[in-house]
Amino acid sequence: MTTVDLPLLPLGRGVDLNSERGVECPGDLPPASDPDLVARATAAKAALGDKVFILGHHYQRDEVIQFADVTGDSFKLARDAAARPDAEYIVFCGVHFMAESADILTTDDQAVVLPDLAAGCSMADMAVLGQVEAAWKALEDAGVADQVVPVTYMNSSADIKAFCGRHGGVVCTSSNAQTVMEWAFERGSKVLFLPDQHLGRNTAVLKLGIPLDKNVVWNPRKPNGGLTAEEIQDATVILWQGHCSVHGRFSPDTVDALRAEIPGINILVHPECQHEVVLKADLVGSTEFIIQTIEAAPAGSAWAIGTELNLVKRLAAAHPDKRVMFLDKTVCYCSTMNRIDLPHLVWTLESLAAGHLVNQITVDAQTAADAQTALQRMLDLPGKTERD
Repeated sequence: MTTVDLPLLPLGRGVDLNSERGVECPGDLPPASDPDLVARATAAKAALGDKVFILGHHYQRDEVIQFADVTGDSFKLARDAAARPDAEYIVFCGVHFMAESADILTTDDQAVVLPDLAAGCSMADMAVLGQVEAAWKALEDAGVADQVVPVTYMNSSADIKAFCGRHGGVVCTSSNAQTVMEWAFERGSKVLFLPDQHLGRNTAVLKLGIPLDKNVVWNPRKPNGGLTAEEIQDATVILWQGHCSVHGRFSPDTVDALRAEIPGINILVHPECQHEVVLKADLVGSTEFIIQTIEAAPAGSAWAIGTELNLVKRLAAAHPDKRVMFLDKTVCYCSTMNRIDLPHLVWTLESLAAGHLVNQITVDAQTAADAQTALQRMLDLPGKTERD
């Protein structure tokens, strides 16, 4: 079996514009030192009026969030965009896969714009369509493909969502992963979970009670995923070897150290964290769950939060009556989310105001239709689906 790998280039030597989206910006960015950036963004947004609708993901910088018409997680924002059919431009301050979802859900008359095309997602990029198709062929060779239902996390590319749509699969968010996996097991005896192994493992083991040893990891860079045919046949959940570069950083040692240092501290983490961290946490949930938990927490309580630092800092500032801290001694922002800064937003809005459409994100019709099939299967399930 052959795998499809992304090119690996030495730092500073050569570029691959197919794998490194946005390394060249089609225009002159204003300097970050420009003291008029806020005024320029305000003026450009005012000039566009109702023609523009700006979406701001929770992990974005404050300098960008201040211009968002709505904030939230990826799928909620995509649905917010779909609810504004009169907006000609949807400016998505997030990452590439989120803008793809917005393009799938909005009308053909709307243009979805990503202020910096290099704002990708390392997790989403860990599952490449060619690799997933090769894995499916291996499952067929092992005689189990007809038992497998593919489930992909919202944090995946449109073509991976489309793959799931074509193969009887479905999309999930971090808040409805349990419901979605239960749906999948009503239709097959095995699940292929893409692309985040941690969300898949935490859901399977802690929510569905599937034994840990019935979860195996498929490594796309190894022949047959690094698994024997017997291991594949014996597995209940086949986890893709992908992870979030931010949530994967949190360690159980840090949890232990904080508990020793601050008696009574509450550990609140996202289910993209490692299984060992989730086991030690007091509460586990989606980004919206984390926000709601801190909002409802009593004054004087102490919280260590395992999620992206921009959000943790924003929560700490919004709740000075509580002790809110980051669950890591090392400062770590989501580097690709942080690519969208005020200069990129200003350049985008001013370009649109001048009548120049820039950085449009489009999903081809067939991929969009297949991805919509997988998304619709999720939307048809009971319960809320707007939280990631």
